[in-house]
Amino acid sequence: MKTDPAHRPRVLVLGGGFGGLQCARALAGKPVNVLLLDRHNYHLFTPLLYQVASSLLNPSEISFPLRRVLRDRNVRVRLAEVARLDLAGRRVHAADGHVFDYDWLVIATGCDTNFFGMDSIERAALGLKHLPDAMALRNHVLSCFEAALLENDPEARQRWLNFLVVGGGPTGVEYSGALCELFRLALPRDFPDLDVRQSRVVLVEALDRLLYDFPPELGEYTKRALERKGVEVRLGTRVTEVEDHTGVRLADGGRIGARTLIWAAGVKAAVPPADPPLPLTPQGRVDVDENLLVRGQDRAFAIGDVAGALWEGEPLPMMAPPAMQQGRHVAAQITRALEGLPLEPYRFHDKGVMATIGRSAGVAALGRLRLKGFIGWIAWLVIHLYYLIGFRNRLIVLSRWTYNYFRLDRPIRLITNSGVANKRATDSSSSP
Repeated sequence: MKTDPAHRPRVLVLGGGFGGLQCARALAGKPVNVLLLDRHNYHLFTPLLYQVASSLLNPSEISFPLRRVLRDRNVRVRLAEVARLDLAGRRVHAADGHVFDYDWLVIATGCDTNFFGMDSIERAALGLKHLPDAMALRNHVLSCFEAALLENDPEARQRWLNFLVVGGGPTGVEYSGALCELFRLALPRDFPDLDVRQSRVVLVEALDRLLYDFPPELGEYTKRALERKGVEVRLGTRVTEVEDHTGVRLADGGRIGARTLIWAAGVKAAVPPADPPLPLTPQGRVDVDENLLVRGQDRAFAIGDVAGALWEGEPLPMMAPPAMQQGRHVAAQITRALEGLPLEPYRFHDKGVMATIGRSAGVAALGRLRLKGFIGWIAWLVIHLYYLIGFRNRLIVLSRWTYNYFRLDRPIRLITNSGVANKRATDSSSSP
């Protein structure tokens, strides 16, 4: 006997990122009514966000409308920002006053940039976590060159041309390499009256090597590859102070005069307010059991970056592959519960890590396999094209990569929505 759609169990998914989207898609066609809530009406492919910020891709090429992905009859999408979870009453309160009831809850709210409580850096730095961040960063970087062109004082001009990237993980590494390629290959033709070769990209990492989650030999290769591209890599130090509109000071006593500070040094779980409060791990992520149920709850799951799931005693990395696996796992567990079957524990399948260092250079650790250089770059391209949503997006991204490879150009050099970016680039009180 078919279940009356109006009386099916209600599954509420909070967040349309990698985990939430996979969960909703896996529940399509199942005897449940799924409602996905998100602040935006699109899914963002965050691994390519840095390419929007470095003038290679358009925002629409790494994002895809959620309603177009989730067109099944039992899956719906609503734009809403979560204000509070009522776990006892099984309802979610939105910021606009709407209330959403549920039988099963999946918390997939992702993460935000972590400034580790350093307010001065948070006010001065540009992040690279969300789509508006990438667009603002692209506008700001291009505006810096426009400002440098009008600057008569050599020292002040150099500060416009210095770019400090903090964080030696995949985001910091990939963006640093992309910036250098933008400066060396594309912008000299745009600014013939400016010595673009004087621009500097400085990558600062507090640990003793880059890509700390990768095998050490790949981190060492990455450092050499970045330095060949022109990136200045400084390991074992951190930013301690932002000097108003003149530069930053480092823990090793060094100083860098720069008006641009790009923060890629960490993220924190975006834990929604709840009553009772959600239990947290020491890392600030939602504490979950082996089934990914929120500790102490029997109808609320947490997945992805917001969840403090453990594997071999260590927290899982805040990356897309674990989130996607957890989304599919939770969908399967909800289906099992509806069939009267016991829940199964989540088991992480490590598919490896990879990063690109720029044109023709990448690194990948896939099990025991180590790839670097051109073959690592090719592997990175193929994997990211495969997981990008939408055939049109894949085709456009592949064509832009091909164009950039042969023409040495980054075509999206537009300064748009200049209210935020240009203010950072021209108002000395807004930039380090």
